[in-house]
Amino acid sequence: MTAEAIETHDFPFDPTYGYDLDRLLQVGTPEAPADFGDFWQGAYAKALAVDTAPRVGALEEERDGVRVHAVSYTSVGGFRVGGWLTLPADGHVTHGMVVLHGYGGRDAVDVTLPPPGTAAIWPCARGMATRSLDPEIPATAAEHVVHGIASRETYVHGGCVADTWCAASALLALVPGAARQLALVGGSFGGGIGALALPWDDRFHHGLLTVPSFGNHPLRLTLPCTGSGEAVRAHYTRHPEVTEVLGYFDAAVAATRVRVPVHVGAALFDPAVPPPGQFAVHNALGGPKELFVLTAGHVEYPAAAEEDARLRAAQREFLAEADPR
Repeated sequence: MTAEAIETHDFPFDPTYGYDLDRLLQVGTPEAPADFGDFWQGAYAKALAVDTAPRVGALEEERDGVRVHAVSYTSVGGFRVGGWLTLPADGHVTHGMVVLHGYGGRDAVDVTLPPPGTAAIWPCARGMATRSLDPEIPATAAEHVVHGIASRETYVHGGCVADTWCAASALLALVPGAARQLALVGGSFGGGIGALALPWDDRFHHGLLTVPSFGNHPLRLTLPCTGSGEAVRAHYTRHPEVTEVLGYFDAAVAATRVRVPVHVGAALFDPAVPPPGQFAVHNALGGPKELFVLTAGHVEYPAAAEEDARLRAAQREFLAEADPR
């Protein structure tokens, strides 16, 4: 499939950004801040020390052999994260998943996503709809993405990464059997946050990242888009010093530290998350990896449903092959 399959669009820019697949596969990685690893290892240690005190709500629904419960847990800074817990109806757990969401949050879960036998936690990142809204954190993507961005210690994305690690802690406290094969799954915003979270947490055995955001910030700052990156670009024009903070939150830089197997779905055409940034994450991965090339991301196109089905099949095959049992 090629991006040319999308013949017309109304965007005032080219959502391929002039990159074909060969050029996308050559996108590099920015230089990391000298203390990049120390910063994130320290952040992970703080998250691991949190008593997540998970609470499971009553059964909300049961379908397709999966039981869906509300769940909440404590993350760094005492923030109480809300979300969902899904469990096999037969009680037989063979896998675990932490499933992140895109910008905009989530109001439901897709019980068909995890393979059979999976216990999964579906957190809403701090400040995001519908179960982690907070009056002090903007919920809209354009405001959330720059919240606290003046400092690496206050940037909301650091809290979102901590929420991911604490989600794993909560899941494993509730369902210890999920530790056998624990996957981190995320798309768009969740793909970028997932790439930032993966290198430091050896509880994760593999990752699935789809159209991941936040890859190669120096390049992203040059590319117009319809997603959260445009708010960062606008902020940068007023506060160019923000690049020092963004260096610590670059998903491609983090990907160089990842050693577990990761499956990446990356798009050739994407007005919201520029493809060069997506491929920067894939290209930088330091461990076994598999690439699924999508025609497009964040838009409707004729082959979307068929490609999504093939992507899911590829992800499940990847998980099966990565399972050492």
